[in-house]
Amino acid sequence: MPRRSRLIVPNIPLHIIQRGNNRQACFFAEEDYLFYLDWLKEYSHNTDCSVHAYVLMTNHVHILLTPGKVTSAGELMKHLGQRYVQYINRTYKRSGTLWEGRFRSSIIQQREYLFSCQRYIEMNPVRAGIVKHPGEYRWASYQSNGQGMSSDLLSCHSLYLSLGQTDAERQAAYRELFRYELDSEEIDKIRKATNGNYALGNSRFKEEISTMLGRRVIPGKAGRPKKK
Repeated sequence: MPRRSRLIVPNIPLHIIQRGNNRQACFFAEEDYLFYLDWLKEYSHNTDCSVHAYVLMTNHVHILLTPGKVTSAGELMKHLGQRYVQYINRTYKRSGTLWEGRFRSSIIQQREYLFSCQRYIEMNPVRAGIVKHPGEYRWASYQSNGQGMSSDLLSCHSLYLSLGQTDAERQAAYRELFRYELDSEEIDKIRKATNGNYALGNSRFKEEISTMLGRRVIPGKAGRPKKK
């Protein structure tokens, strides 16, 4: 059965997840995280991808970006993944694959779901019980988006810029978004969309993307089609 092509439209945000093979670790030391972020910055610039949020967990990564071209995200993840695997295999004297396979992704309706997705990504260490507050986790974008840490990797989305007139105002407004956790229904929507390569948004957004791409962007109905 052929693989479903990804839903990608230039200039519309994309939530990406890539997991370690069999959910095994893909980061082992501080240097690994630093190299990954450095190469993410390099290849995102080279492939015309604007990165808005990320989190590096022990055995998987989340990235929220806006691709400039249809091929941008695929090229980014291909070059980044290959270089990082070569580094890990050389450093730890191992061989074989590191990643689970193809990265998973979901196209995001900007106004309705961008901040929900950013919160989902940056709260990952909190949900995992690693830290009590996202600002305590070093390998995520919250320290930049919410606390003003300088970053030449991140590119602010226009919705983020609209949160205030100054950096301090935007960061304060962004922190307010994290006063309450996402509810379980919202988390479930994000997970299902990303794991299934579907569109995340309201009905109108899904219809627009489906018409634009000429394909289904939501899960199909289970069971065999009825005979006429």
